[in-house]
Order: sequence, then structure tokens, then C-alpha cells
Amino acid sequence: MHIMEGFLPVEHALGWSLASAPFVAWGVHSMHRQMQTRPEQRMLLGISAAFVFVLSALKLPSVTGSCSHPTGVGLGALLFGPLAMVPVGLVVLLFQALLLAHGGVTTLGANLFSLAIVGPFVATALFRLGRRFGLPLAGCVFAAACLGDLSTYLTTSIQLAWAFPDPAGGFLASLAKFGGIFAITQIPLAISEGLLTVLVVNALARFNAEELKRLPLFARQGGRA
Repeated sequence: MHIMEGFLPVEHALGWSLASAPFVAWGVHSMHRQMQTRPEQRMLLGISAAFVFVLSALKLPSVTGSCSHPTGVGLGALLFGPLAMVPVGLVVLLFQALLLAHGGVTTLGANLFSLAIVGPFVATALFRLGRRFGLPLAGCVFAAACLGDLSTYLTTSIQLAWAFPDPAGGFLASLAKFGGIFAITQIPLAISEGLLTVLVVNALARFNAEELKRLPLFARQGGRA
């Protein structure tokens, strides 16, 4: 994730920006509606945004032109829904690109699509699926955060493989190379993020039970994960 500035061909950078734009508009509208309905949850949303910023800023070198790190979007996606993470991810990625040289402006659309669109939607879908089958809350939170993280890096691998297909094996060979290299650093990071997210959910439930009780995450179990 965090493909560096200028690394993608112009047509790919523009294409991912156009693909992300509708989700940004939809996410801003969704977040505005949620905050109007429940303004008391602005602080919790701020905590979720800070969680994304801190975790996604902890980068490790990985594939040339990119890096590995936790994403942090799973927590906010489970609390507020995946759309809320799109504008949050946009602000975080833009800040990191401009002030931390982490990612880039030209690759903002591609990074946003993998981190703040695919990751949150996958995390939310997996959480809801697990709860529908009656799995424990802690297991659902862990799986959502862990696999949501991995889905971000699978998306980045697809983006890089599409932009730079292998001369001999084409897109699939390039995807296998990018995905294989990412897996070395990203699998342990994803597991760690899943465990950390469970701990954070437990802490929020312990100290903010009244604020959290109306959220979908706690609809079926009102206690700790």
C-alpha cells in the first residue's frame, strides 16, 4: 500500500482517481448524515480516524515503489460503516502524502481505493457474515480487521500488476510476484492488527458502553468482545 509519488503510469493514476471519486462523495454524505443524527459520536469518529492515521503511518519497506503497514480502517468501518472510512482515509492519505512523503498526490486515488474503499467494505462484509452465523464477537472483529487489511494489500498487488505486467507471464505472473513479496511482511501485520482491534473494541466497550450501545457492532452483544 501507499504507492509512492509518480510510480504509476498517468492513465492508471487517473483511472483509480476517477474510480474513487464517487465513493468519496457518497462517504461524505453518509458521514454528514450520521453526525447530524448522532452528534455525540464525533469524538468516537475522531478516535477511529486517529487509529487509521497512526497505524497507516507505521511503514515497512516492501515491494519496490510501495510499503507494508497496518491499515487501521477495520475499527472505524465496524463502528460507523465502510462509507465513513472513505473521507477519513482521504484526509489521512493526503496529510501523509503532503507532510510525511508517505504515498503521493498522483497515486492518492489508487491508495485511497485499496486502503479506504476495498479494506473497509471487506471488513464490514466479513463481520456481518460472521455475526449472521452466530460466531463470537471477538472472532468476528479479529477476522474483519485482519482480512480487511489483507484485502487492501491484495488490491495494491492487483494495481501494481496491472500497471507493470510481467514481460513473460503477463498480469498473473506479476500479481503472484507482488502478492508473494507483500505476504512476507503483511500476514504478521494483519494478524497483529486483528488482535489490536479486538483490544480496542474491548476498551471502548468498557469505558464508552452508553455511547456504543446503539452501534451495529454491539447490537447483538452489549458487552466486551
